[in-house]
Amino acid sequence: MYDDIHVAPPGAGDGFALRDAGGPAQAVAPPRRRRLYLSIPTKFVLVLIGSLAWAGLSVFLSLPWLDGLSAVIGFWLALFVIAFIAYVPGFMNAFMIGSILADRRPLRRPVHDYPDVCVLVASYNERDNIAATLQSLARQDYAGQVRVLVIDDGSTDGSLQIARDAAAQLSRPGMRIAVLPMGRNGGKSRALNAGLAATHEALVVTVDGDSYLRTDALRLLVERFLSDPPGTVAVAGCVLVRNSRRNLLTRSQEWDYFHGIAAVKRMQSMYHGTLVAQGAFSMYTRQALKQVGGWPECVGEDIVLSWALLKTGARIGYCEEACLFTNVPTTVRQFARQRQRWSRGLMEAFARHWTLLFKPRLSTLFIWWNLLFLPLDLVYTLVFLPGLVLALFGHYWIAGVMTLAVLPLAVIWNGIIFRVQASMFKSRELKVRRNIGGFLFYTVGYTMLLQPVCVMGYAAELLRLRKTWGTK
Repeated sequence: MYDDIHVAPPGAGDGFALRDAGGPAQAVAPPRRRRLYLSIPTKFVLVLIGSLAWAGLSVFLSLPWLDGLSAVIGFWLALFVIAFIAYVPGFMNAFMIGSILADRRPLRRPVHDYPDVCVLVASYNERDNIAATLQSLARQDYAGQVRVLVIDDGSTDGSLQIARDAAAQLSRPGMRIAVLPMGRNGGKSRALNAGLAATHEALVVTVDGDSYLRTDALRLLVERFLSDPPGTVAVAGCVLVRNSRRNLLTRSQEWDYFHGIAAVKRMQSMYHGTLVAQGAFSMYTRQALKQVGGWPECVGEDIVLSWALLKTGARIGYCEEACLFTNVPTTVRQFARQRQRWSRGLMEAFARHWTLLFKPRLSTLFIWWNLLFLPLDLVYTLVFLPGLVLALFGHYWIAGVMTLAVLPLAVIWNGIIFRVQASMFKSRELKVRRNIGGFLFYTVGYTMLLQPVCVMGYAAELLRLRKTWGTK
């Protein structure tokens, strides 16, 4: 989907007062034409009202469906099933559409003096990828001092020596690359915390060992951080698919990262609460990391850490322009392991930070939103998919004419997200690849694979099955 073009760094901009290491800088933008200004809380309320109105219309239109299904399974069970097949997903999609259309994020501007940054690369058995990851870091156009520390978590495939050789070859003034061997495998959280203890820079970036950054990724991430509102302690970068041409599964994941994940992060950041600053590519202040005790020992360390930061009242942003390309699972088994890990991480976050459900801030809506994923996935897997089979035999209790009513909203949603993302790509001199087969599978069959896998992840967490890091 993407053709990478290296872009020369722009000249330094004017109008910034650089903040201290722990808090946001205040951008002093040049005078602009006045236009109607709506505050974020006002936009939130307007989008919420519109989404609730859409949900109310959905309830009205579904009354015949509700009556028919009630005759088969009873009113309350029918109401529960239809709510999580139609009402809740419709509300979510309507809210996302309204939020994306209303999003007017602060301008991102270059600064006079870029702060020092350390990049932690947690690596475990990345023999085929670690050298390319370090090469992409060495090519960054970042004007400040960068320290890259590869934390090798007991690799057994020779990637430790590859990392050492690459570090020796690629280090240069302004870009110091070193390797910290852990000796034995202890998990990603332990590796990142060891890297945190071995460095001192005020800004900390995490990058996975199988990733490739665009030349301007680090600079754009820092500029977004310095341009965002006060209280920002972390910024998630934009993670895209690097190996999309492998097969149909990777091609469909290309759309998931480009469309779904990116849209959700953009929406959440608008309301000051990106729920996951993903470990693959995010930046944090060292002060905030120390405040919450670093990365927690769990399978979903990035989401649990993000919720811990939100619990302090901090803001987590998102930079859609800072692009990193990562290798996604190439087999159904690998994909299932990854998404099960993500589902277990969500449950870990709720177990440790459930009080966020009652924290008075705009992003609390998204905590409740995530709480609904469990019944959404269960109803889809255990009710809707069997309903599709029943429809093939002429029984339209679950899937029927009313199911098709969601298609117009889905078309609108996909069109808006594509336009927004394509505009961002154009600004970064990237091109959207024609990936029709992947898109068709993403829109038709991807959810049939994804949601049952998520249910398996919830079950694994409830049963306390063994946890391991890595998905490939």
